[in-house]
Amino acid sequence: MQRKARHRWGAAVVSATAFAVTLGSQGVAVALPEAPEKADRRFASSFEADDPVPDWLNSVDTDPDGGKRASGVDGGYSSGIPGSVTDHVTDVRASAENTGGGEVKENLADGEPSTKWLTFEPTGWVEFDLDEPVKLARYALTSANDHDERDPKDWTLKGSADGKDWKTLDTRSGESFSERFRTKTYDVAEPAEYQHFRLDVTGNNGGDLLQLADVQFSTGGSDGPVPKDMLSLVDRGPSGSPTAKAGAGFTGKRALRYAGRHTADGRAYSYNKVFDVNVAVGRNTRLAYRVFPSMADGDLDYDATHVSVDLAFTDGTHLSDLGATDQHGFPLTPRGQGAAKVLYVNQWNDVAARIGSVAAGKTVDRILVAYDSPKGPARFRGWLDDVTIESVVPERPKAHLSDYAVTTRGTNSSGGFSRGNNFPATAVPHGFNFWTPVTNSGSLSWLYDYARANNADNLPTIQAFSASHEPSPWMGDRQTFQVMPSAAPGIPDTGREARELAFRHENETARPYYYGVRFENGLTAEMAPTDHAAALRFTYPGDDASVLFDNVTDQAGLTLDRENGIVTGYSDVKSGLSTGATRLFVYGEFDKPVTEGSSSGVKGYLRFEADDRTVTLRLATSLISIDQAKDNLRQEIPDGTSFEAVKRGARRQWDRLLGKVEVEGATPDQLTTLYSSLYRLYLYPNSGFEKVGGTYRYASPFSPMPNPDTPTHTGAKIVDGKVYVNNGFWDTYRTTWPAYSFLTPSRAGELVDGFVQQYKDGGWTSRWSSPGYADLMTGTSSDVAFADAYVKGVDFDAKAAYEAAVKNATVVPPNSGVGRKGMATSPFLGYTSTETHEGLSWALEGYLNDYGISRMGHKLYEETGERRYMDESEYFLNRARDYVHLFDPKAGFFQGRDAEGDWRVESSAYDPRVWGHDYTETNGWGYAFTAPQDSRGLANLYGGRKGLAGKLDAYFSTPETASPEFVGSYGGVIHEMTEARDVRMGMYGHSNQVAHHAVYMYDAAGQPWKAQEKVREVLSRLYTGSEIGQGYHGDEDNGEQSAWYLFSALGFYPLVMGSGEYAIGSPLFRKATVHLENGRELVVKAPENSARNVYVQGLKVNGRTWTKTSLPHSLLARGGVLEFDMGPRPSSWGTGRHAAPVSITRDDEVPAPRADVLDGAGALFDDTSATDAAVTSVDLPVPERAEAVQYTLTSPADRARAPAGWTLQGSSDGTAWRTLDRRSGESFAWDRQTRAFSVRSPGTYEKYRLVLDGEGSLAEVELLA
Repeated sequence: MQRKARHRWGAAVVSATAFAVTLGSQGVAVALPEAPEKADRRFASSFEADDPVPDWLNSVDTDPDGGKRASGVDGGYSSGIPGSVTDHVTDVRASAENTGGGEVKENLADGEPSTKWLTFEPTGWVEFDLDEPVKLARYALTSANDHDERDPKDWTLKGSADGKDWKTLDTRSGESFSERFRTKTYDVAEPAEYQHFRLDVTGNNGGDLLQLADVQFSTGGSDGPVPKDMLSLVDRGPSGSPTAKAGAGFTGKRALRYAGRHTADGRAYSYNKVFDVNVAVGRNTRLAYRVFPSMADGDLDYDATHVSVDLAFTDGTHLSDLGATDQHGFPLTPRGQGAAKVLYVNQWNDVAARIGSVAAGKTVDRILVAYDSPKGPARFRGWLDDVTIESVVPERPKAHLSDYAVTTRGTNSSGGFSRGNNFPATAVPHGFNFWTPVTNSGSLSWLYDYARANNADNLPTIQAFSASHEPSPWMGDRQTFQVMPSAAPGIPDTGREARELAFRHENETARPYYYGVRFENGLTAEMAPTDHAAALRFTYPGDDASVLFDNVTDQAGLTLDRENGIVTGYSDVKSGLSTGATRLFVYGEFDKPVTEGSSSGVKGYLRFEADDRTVTLRLATSLISIDQAKDNLRQEIPDGTSFEAVKRGARRQWDRLLGKVEVEGATPDQLTTLYSSLYRLYLYPNSGFEKVGGTYRYASPFSPMPNPDTPTHTGAKIVDGKVYVNNGFWDTYRTTWPAYSFLTPSRAGELVDGFVQQYKDGGWTSRWSSPGYADLMTGTSSDVAFADAYVKGVDFDAKAAYEAAVKNATVVPPNSGVGRKGMATSPFLGYTSTETHEGLSWALEGYLNDYGISRMGHKLYEETGERRYMDESEYFLNRARDYVHLFDPKAGFFQGRDAEGDWRVESSAYDPRVWGHDYTETNGWGYAFTAPQDSRGLANLYGGRKGLAGKLDAYFSTPETASPEFVGSYGGVIHEMTEARDVRMGMYGHSNQVAHHAVYMYDAAGQPWKAQEKVREVLSRLYTGSEIGQGYHGDEDNGEQSAWYLFSALGFYPLVMGSGEYAIGSPLFRKATVHLENGRELVVKAPENSARNVYVQGLKVNGRTWTKTSLPHSLLARGGVLEFDMGPRPSSWGTGRHAAPVSITRDDEVPAPRADVLDGAGALFDDTSATDAAVTSVDLPVPERAEAVQYTLTSPADRARAPAGWTLQGSSDGTAWRTLDRRSGESFAWDRQTRAFSVRSPGTYEKYRLVLDGEGSLAEVELLA
């Protein structure tokens, strides 16, 4: 391309017209070499029409001697059939699409088979507009990644010159695609010129849904000669992203595409020049840009991430040679960025570098886009946007820690790829309500899309501000109420799209205590929360001031009191998984007089006389009544309370909590990550109670409703007490609950009591509280979560919590929403069989929870002396080792077994890469280490500590491909598969909880340096992107991902839940101070810490040398100093034989848990509690001599028929019987409950019998020897 004059960037943006004028003035600059033009201080381009345009397209930069700075790269990137003109598509329309999953219409024209269009109907149509008419000769369709029954079978292709009158070009019926990602080409019988095309699919291959990966259009010619240089040109931006708006830049409608072929086997590179500039670099100059590397060739193709913006300086040097680093400390070179694995594919990435530290005093001459990769061959393609060079003063420390927390982190997500799957909830810690902006006010799942739902101008829009109670998008929202300001004249339109307002994220402030946004029309909206209420302030650009009301569905009521400026209503809105959700009531008061208004159904509006153009709404909620909502408003935001006072009050609450942890040596991004993580940790779980006349009460979602709802009062059961909701314990038990116990033990105790209240009220503690008993996920993980808190000294109703856990572990639940699944047989088989969906996961999670119950029972025995606790502690500790029953030694992995003991898959055919079946949201690799309670025993299964280390090495080196061939029982590639692939740490899916402990298992394997290395890798690159709504890798899940970051950054982690110990990793900061609740401080020092010095060389605890890789909670809770000596290379620290974390097994033997030795026929010995028998005496069928240590009895379906007293006897000859254990006054609290008893006088006997004190019924008897 012809070289243009340098871009000038002064006080105003240089327009395209200005560039045209300056083109003729090049000679002037040449004529005055003695007076060079003054360098600019700033440059910026988003490649839009009013931005500086590239001076070069597809042009390689040259060395001073004129040689090209390129080798082994050409521009032969092609993603289509010969003669393809699909790149000329400018717009796509469709009958429907799956926006929530990112499976949108634009994916059809992106040239990437790995993306697709999906509609929830068996038929559908798509229309394509091109930038100019083309003579179509053929077209091609590509099948999508899964479910061949969704493939098109019958269709018609039509063409049009004007988009109105259509002519049929081709009709097909009975078509099929023999494999996934198969491209089939079809000729058009009569080629003709058209600018618009319509594909009308009238039938699919038999499924309920329709999907297609790509549609291509071709003029029939060849692709022509391969361009000799890497492509770098402006186009409409990428499609095929699960998170970004399709066919757009990060901002605006255009972006710079880089693409090419890496033709060499080894290194290949190309440094293409883009802009001719003259920008001076000062001490505070920062280079920033956004980059979107595409996955061009399918799975495990990350070639496009070897990219960066480079700068050529007037002195002949280049930024890529100066050692510049990005905001995360990774080298700002193409190879450095690629090797760091910090750039995500198919998503926009934010890159920034303070180049003044290496280039101050230099002048930028050219801006380049550079590809440089060490290995080929490959194809690569990506996009660049928002390139800026400007002076940015380093950020000063913030006065309030809560201002580091950014609530939009995790919102740049979708059901197709999660970077948190959060929404910007403004609330007080554990608040009754969330208050959030809503970009799709008709959704009960993804409430706020950071970018992918942007409007035609690629700007996000807000449709409402809403009260919310959503625990996650997968669970869905409930009990909503929406308001929206409007500056429209006359009667405002309450329709969602009509009322929505566009904004820019740079005009948005999203903090835990405050949300504010200035819309493009000048209107400003703000929210500040209390527990049950919020203040909302709207500032209007003119005299037109209205507030609109709506809800997600019409399952709600609305009443507007225009005379007094009061709004009341109720909401029954709830998602399908909002089990037990009851009616929400709202009461609000405005501060300005109403001039007009009306309502119909859930929609309405009020118009205000606002002399100062500001309207404030004080709005409160209640689950009891409208009167209670009004009283909640009186209690929390009484009349006369200013908006700023509410804001300050909420900020104080967050500052107190976030101030528990202070760090030194953190980057601004790390501070944002740390304090945003603490915000997420304490956002959940949520209070469900209210203060009614001085007494805490709540409307129960756990008990049946005794009365119908009315428009003003709930029909739910009103219960005294404090209850907490919104928690999925499988998601949170590993890190969030230990974090509460560590940072705020008093608050932890209240939270535990709040969930134990569920048990006291409804008979069970929920597995997933949303707010009631949702049937989701595996394991009753509150068992180990609360046990862990108890052994750490947290104060709560321990006996009730223990009873709730024992009920989970020993009783067949009445329905699938509570308790453990498979309980009819699992206590007797020693495992949950394949008859239960994801039975292996239920079993392995069960063993973890059994360990927690055992530890809690042991402590209760120590405190009370009640023998029952010790009996049960021994029983559950034995059960915690039953994981060995599910280890297939021939396959080398854990896999499911049926009730007869057969493996689900023949060992020789077993493939650990297959997802689903036995495994919850993972595969065999994912559950290869789920026995942290007995890491030594697990190691012995793998051949010892070295064997465990080898298994971990294989785990971290075997790539997750997210390939359709491994979808297993899921039917299609689920988002967890794609996320695990893009972790790029083998099978380690940090995106999902089941992997979170795996890194720390290296401590148990005697190779802690590998744990240190991998912990720091995760911390450095899987929590990035806070600036653009990312920040997490995978679902954040109620604080779980955040608490992992918190613990790991401090240098220790709760590996063995229930043990009261932490495993040691590698601290992130040079110094961290934890202000403990008891007034003491725990200080973690690592003065030599750096991005290179990640390995622990030694540790001192309170001045004493520490050689173990675990730390007791009791020690940390007293405060003190941990002094880490860090270095750049692995050391032998922590590798001693007795240095590993706590484990049930302490020797080199494979665990051999006690098992039932009875082998007989009949209801009492059939390994199920579904049958029972009435007996007075039972001969216990022992095949051979045995020493019974414990025995279990299971009550029948009616526990009232169970025995209250009995004697266990043993005999060597069947004649002389000896009493081994005598019980009286016993009871079974629940139907079909298994109780364990220790034999008081054990011995080895040929025969055993159980003699009841009168007739009784039992469902099962076990003798554990």
